[in-house]
Amino acid sequence: MSDESRPHRTAAVIPAAGRGVRLGPGAPKALRTLGGIPMLIHAVRAMARSRAISLVVVVAPADGTAEVRRLIDEHALPERTEILVVPGGETRQESVRAGLDALPADITAVLIHDAARPLVPVDTVDSVVEAVRDGAPAVVPALPLADTVKEVEPGRPGEPEPVVATPVRARLRAVQTPQGFDLATLRLAHEKFAGLTGDGEGATDDAGMVERLGVTVVVVPGHEEAFKVTRPLDLVLAEAVLARRRATDAY
Repeated sequence: MSDESRPHRTAAVIPAAGRGVRLGPGAPKALRTLGGIPMLIHAVRAMARSRAISLVVVVAPADGTAEVRRLIDEHALPERTEILVVPGGETRQESVRAGLDALPADITAVLIHDAARPLVPVDTVDSVVEAVRDGAPAVVPALPLADTVKEVEPGRPGEPEPVVATPVRARLRAVQTPQGFDLATLRLAHEKFAGLTGDGEGATDDAGMVERLGVTVVVVPGHEEAFKVTRPLDLVLAEAVLARRRATDAY
């Protein structure tokens, strides 16, 4: 079967095995509730709303796969979307790899989505999928920066740090998820750079790993509501966004 006649099927992988220490002690971040529903369920729904995605793979804590499966079964999700739960690894990179290993042979494209971005609109998801289907090997949604950014020489916490450069803001973008990939390209990046991330940045940004292959990554418009819930104030904002959506019957 030629590439042209081969069916194109897209899956989404949600790594949710981390604990999210910046939100404080308690349940893993992905299982914190937003509007009474775990953030992970919101994230799964965000992927499942896209008709372009037929499979969602949730990568759960190794000792929490049964709990995550139960949570998913308890909440109404689109029947057209298959949902798998697999155990993750010690790092995000290992968990993404576990999700990729669980994909069936007919998947040609994959989206990697943060469970901590529960409110990404379906239009953003569809834009990423469309760009991959149009031939881009790697796609990230992103927003222009509102703030000027300074590069500094890092010092001790709380001490003044000298500025070494001021990047041109017009050339900078704040990257979100889901990040979309040609599956073969992302698998190659993981095979080549697994365990070689050094400072850990590559482990948190799959597109960065693909860049290291020399492959061009393209940007599509992100959305202000696709922000990452990391700190307690983010959770307050997410609750407000969700309340507005429910009040306008948009959710």
